[in-house]
Amino acid sequence: MLIDGLYEILEYEHEQQKVEAIIKLNKDHSIFEGHFPGHPVMPGVCIIQIIKELTEKSLDKNLALSVASNVKFMAIINPHKNEVIKFHLALSENDGDIKVKNTVSFDETLALKLNATFKIKN
Repeated sequence: MLIDGLYEILEYEHEQQKVEAIIKLNKDHSIFEGHFPGHPVMPGVCIIQIIKELTEKSLDKNLALSVASNVKFMAIINPHKNEVIKFHLALSENDGDIKVKNTVSFDETLALKLNATFKIKN
């Protein structure tokens, strides 16, 4: 985990090329003091990092993000109101590239849609 203590995995399911995970944010983590004081918002880059970490867990490989496309932030994640977040990942591999189609949601609200390509790190 790149940012220790930011979240914990409550549920994790990996079947073939599909990953579903539910995480709980640590609403008291220091990252929210600066992003933003008095109005905490989950940084988008941290959400993308969690996607990378879930993908690494599913493949048991170290990855590096090479392309992020079709990135659509659709709702703000406030850790005090939305501390439980759902991740749905569809994985595929093509010529050594790991492709991920992902959605992130809380309650019934879609927060992020992302297509990403990762390279396997040696």
